[in-house]
Amino acid sequence: MENKLLIVEDEFVVANDLRLMLQKSGYHVCGIADSFSEAMLMIEKFNPSIVLLDIYLKGDKTGIDLAAHLTEKNIAFVYLSANNNESVLQAARATQPYGFLVKPFREKDVLVALDIAHYRHAHSLEAKLRKEQSLQLSLTNIMVDTISWEQRLLKMASVLQQAVPFDFVILGLQQTGEEQMGACAFFRLGYDEYQTIRIPDLCSLLGITQDTFNRMREGVLEDGAKVYNGDEYEKLCIKAPLKKAIAKKFQLHSNLVMPLKMTREGIFVFSFHSRRSDAYTTEHLQLLFRLQPSLGATIDRLLAFHEIKKLSEQLKQEKIYLQEEVKTNSNFEEIVGSSHSILHVFDQVSQVAPLNTSVLLLGESGTGKELVARAIHELSPRKDKLLVKVNCAALPPNLIESELFGHEKGSFTGALDKRIGKFELAHGGSIFLDEIGEMPLEMQTKLLRVLQEKEIERIGGKQTIKIDVRIIAATNRNLEKEIANGKFRLDLYYRLNVFPITLPPLRERKDDIPLLANFFAHKFSKKTGKPFFGIKPSAMEELMQYHWPGNIREMENIVEQAFVLNDGKSQLQWGRPLLNLPGANVTQTFSDSPPSTLEEIKENQLSTERNYILSILKKTNGRIRGAGGAAEILKLKPTTLESRMEKLGIKKTHSTNYDDHQ
Repeated sequence: MENKLLIVEDEFVVANDLRLMLQKSGYHVCGIADSFSEAMLMIEKFNPSIVLLDIYLKGDKTGIDLAAHLTEKNIAFVYLSANNNESVLQAARATQPYGFLVKPFREKDVLVALDIAHYRHAHSLEAKLRKEQSLQLSLTNIMVDTISWEQRLLKMASVLQQAVPFDFVILGLQQTGEEQMGACAFFRLGYDEYQTIRIPDLCSLLGITQDTFNRMREGVLEDGAKVYNGDEYEKLCIKAPLKKAIAKKFQLHSNLVMPLKMTREGIFVFSFHSRRSDAYTTEHLQLLFRLQPSLGATIDRLLAFHEIKKLSEQLKQEKIYLQEEVKTNSNFEEIVGSSHSILHVFDQVSQVAPLNTSVLLLGESGTGKELVARAIHELSPRKDKLLVKVNCAALPPNLIESELFGHEKGSFTGALDKRIGKFELAHGGSIFLDEIGEMPLEMQTKLLRVLQEKEIERIGGKQTIKIDVRIIAATNRNLEKEIANGKFRLDLYYRLNVFPITLPPLRERKDDIPLLANFFAHKFSKKTGKPFFGIKPSAMEELMQYHWPGNIREMENIVEQAFVLNDGKSQLQWGRPLLNLPGANVTQTFSDSPPSTLEEIKENQLSTERNYILSILKKTNGRIRGAGGAAEILKLKPTTLESRMEKLGIKKTHSTNYDDHQ
């Protein structure tokens, strides 16, 4: 093989004299470059065996900068310099050149220096070991970076370019269960610049489907590791249609294949392609064989890290969810009661819990639908898996699909990481869809598909994920009425309403009120550390007479408030009167004669305030709290308004209205 020599010198006269001198002595001078960038292009084009290198070149970079790249590519070089600056010469020596010529130089000195350089380079095992050690170190460093699998493959391609030059390469697992851990192609655009081509994109470029690609790929690696140049590559393309399609698309004429069997499952493929017909030699193949231990260890660890990361993400999601669960105050033991209506609910739960049947929980807000959902899960064979809660009313319409089904990284603005959805998190367990009647119609359609097909697809994902989840839904709405109004799908209703359970409101289970009150009292006694001396008989009577519009949740809040206000020495009484809303008419009265004393002025002001509050209560049908309530209209806190009403003597008289009892 003819030795090619490159001259890198910024003075053309000197360079040209050298070329004439060397050509006369039988050297093949492949080119002259006067800058770093031009030299890099010629090195890529001609692959010289030795370089005569000036220290100072045109442009920002010097011959010392170029020496580092020559060392990486295992190309011998001899410095040419007229510089006697000791620091510059020391920096040049640090690059370990094969020789050093000081200008002006004689022809004999040049030829002797080149002969010595050729000899050292041809017989230097140290140079090869240095290169391989550098490659091994670079490959090992790929594991340190916290980057994606695709980015790791790109770094690996960039490192291997130093050992096996290519214009197009395919790297990655030949067979894999997850697309992101599969193969990826890289097309070289320039020095250390590559275009990443994912397999689906490669299929589009080749004009074939993913299934066709997979079929064409089968059998490509039957001959194992091998070099294909020129005619052999053309013969390979006839046998392997995929190779032919790639060669035609990217104008390729040679190929080096190295399949690497992993200690884990699968085969990792190295498939280098070049536009040159004689790009690859057995030396390239031998180098890859020598690098096999490093490559295999690196890839095995990367696959292990990916698996650990995947499991960590799953565990992180479960941990976050379980931490949220621990914060809740509710569990199965809090279903308290012995009334006929609640015992009927217990019977229904016992019947349906061991099955995989979908359950629809119906009832007013605060009746304990979440507790019943927990009971169904805990009594089922799925109790060792998660019960995942989703409040459909609390999720913004633009985020509900991501919450339920998850998303891939970059699938939409703000999707900075891959997210596992609630259905995937609940795999093997149960999912509780609370306030299902609030779900938008578009999402109802997607939920119906999940219930029918038992599979989901993440936003931005390219494959479906099978799930095994038991559905427990709940609502305080009349779904039949919602269906009639076009706000709920009939087919979804039938899917969910397989086994309906209606939870009774607290006013229909009066016998359970003392049990519940004492239960919550003991609970908050333990929580606050205050002793519990019982509930005042008059306070208990208030509980029994109260209508309980907020059901059990309201009772829990009332008892907690009482414990906050209690001095820890007396029986419990309520922090506010528990009076049902009356329905009396409200009239305003004003004095015809002007007030004559300060007391009369104050009395008139109080009377005006009372009448104004009563008029607002009339408009809100006696409702103080919530949207459109009297507190919101008056721009007061509900507790402030209630305190003011007590001072003004405004009390409930019957079911819906208030009256002035002063």
